[in-house]
Amino acid sequence: MATIKLVILPHAVLKDGTHRIRIAINHRRETRYIPTRYKVDSLTQFRDGQVINHSEAHTLNIKLRNLLNDYEERLYNISSLHLYSCTQLKELLHNGANTDRPLTFQSVATEYIEELKQDKRDNYATLLERNSRYFTTFCKGDILLSSITPYIIQNYVRYLKKNYRMNDTTIDMFISRTRTIINRAKRHNLVHYDVDPISVHKIQAPPERELDITVQEIKTIRDSTPGIRKLVAARDLFMLSYYLGGVNLIDLLSYDFRNASRFEYIRTKSRNTKMGDKRISLTIPPEAESIIKRWINRNTGKLDFGYNFSYSNFSRYMNRSIKSLAQSLHIKSKVTYYSARKSFVQHGFELGISLEILEYCIGQSMKKNRPIFNYLRIMRDHADKAIRTILDNIK
Repeated sequence: MATIKLVILPHAVLKDGTHRIRIAINHRRETRYIPTRYKVDSLTQFRDGQVINHSEAHTLNIKLRNLLNDYEERLYNISSLHLYSCTQLKELLHNGANTDRPLTFQSVATEYIEELKQDKRDNYATLLERNSRYFTTFCKGDILLSSITPYIIQNYVRYLKKNYRMNDTTIDMFISRTRTIINRAKRHNLVHYDVDPISVHKIQAPPERELDITVQEIKTIRDSTPGIRKLVAARDLFMLSYYLGGVNLIDLLSYDFRNASRFEYIRTKSRNTKMGDKRISLTIPPEAESIIKRWINRNTGKLDFGYNFSYSNFSRYMNRSIKSLAQSLHIKSKVTYYSARKSFVQHGFELGISLEILEYCIGQSMKKNRPIFNYLRIMRDHADKAIRTILDNIK
């Protein structure tokens, strides 16, 4: 049971000979102190948590009582006190952090996973869930964020290698997901590290996926006339992504196209991570309009391909269908839905379009501070010209 009280330390005499009043925190047979701004001239002016024999004793005692009440309320609101050391409890009380829940790895992971599921990013949520489960098992229960050290990460790597026989690439993926949770906690000021726990493990950059295809292969897909419905849907979804600046499937399927002349959205993937104005705004080109009219549901405004699948299952189904379409067209390159996005950027770059404009089109690099008030309109104009140049190149 943690307790707090007002004390002075007889040996801690300030340079001017006065004594500072402190808040003593007793927890798990340890004591830590939080200094206040209040002082007394001598030891005889403080007894049993009260200022005495002082000209302003009454005023000081009121202020100290209010301060102690504030700390007692903070202490009362901290759940799972047993998780914290006395030092951690002192920091938590002193910093006035949000104490309505324990600042643990699992609590941050669970919160983020719920956000991902609400955004329909179920696949990534599942990956984080798995790593969270492995990490919690390795730690033999939940662990405070402040207790995660480089040593723990090193041993987690050994644990994954020994117990799950993971290769280095797979281990990097799990450590990367651990880093995601730690970084989220850091961004929300839930924890501070003098030495980043992940710094001891160098995560190798994954090899660049060569998924872009040639202009001729784009034309081949566009001009194809498959006789199977799923291949028609695969062709149209692929080309629609290309026409709309490499838009991700989840954003394309959730958009309401009713009475829309512009395609303006915030990427689901970066909605909760990037700061500043995250909107992408493009004028819908004529090539995309014809596809949208073919598949739009007039009641919802969304694209409707007639499948009653979850997003994850539909995404897998469409990627298999795109692969089948490419094979039927004798395209030797590896083709996925993502190839439309990669190809859009590659073709634009080859045509001399600046990376800043291409990055705006795909929402890959969003600046924190917009230098121009009407940045969105200015960039939309540039993006529209860029898209027109890229689409004219495949006529």
